[in-house]
Amino acid sequence: MTRPYEWKPIPHQLDVTCPNCGQQAEFEFAEVVRIKLKVDIEFFQKSSVFEYQQFEDSCGHLWHAAIFFQGMHGSPHRAIHELPDGYSAQDWEHSRYLSNRKTWPVGSVHCANCHLRRRHRLNWPDDAYFSIAYRHHVLWAFHRESAVDLLAYLLNAKRGVSGYRWGTYLMHVPTVFKVKKAREAVGKKLARLLGMA
Repeated sequence: MTRPYEWKPIPHQLDVTCPNCGQQAEFEFAEVVRIKLKVDIEFFQKSSVFEYQQFEDSCGHLWHAAIFFQGMHGSPHRAIHELPDGYSAQDWEHSRYLSNRKTWPVGSVHCANCHLRRRHRLNWPDDAYFSIAYRHHVLWAFHRESAVDLLAYLLNAKRGVSGYRWGTYLMHVPTVFKVKKAREAVGKKLARLLGMA
């Protein structure tokens, strides 16, 4: 799959190649919540848990936002305390602002191998850990779970997507990877990457 946003939504967590050591790492999108009142801006600007930023909507209006990096701070319920009136930690669990991950591909990366934990601007699918090249095309998966489904799907002579957790994603796999002559080569590469070879 050569283009990154052929279908939506992109999952909240992805397996990426660690920018530090090259091993498998986890990327998690930042959560963005609109700041309701101007009087609240200072609280979020001074907070060690939030990042403050100003955005412009499609009409050219500016709005203020409090950004939370769950991959840096942990669960919102554990990390967020003493908020101004009208906000709760739940607001940063699955925020609805900037839900287009293509225009706001910002989050955090955490690597269990080298212990890297930092903010990261996602470059998808180039950052995908589960990606292989075949005949000048790149096949990628969001994370291990979708890669396992992808391998099973490609090795199956029948092309139905029902029964797969990531069936919607599998419907968008380009034909070049699904043809009979590609099956063995692509399957071996993907199985090796998954540690199943």
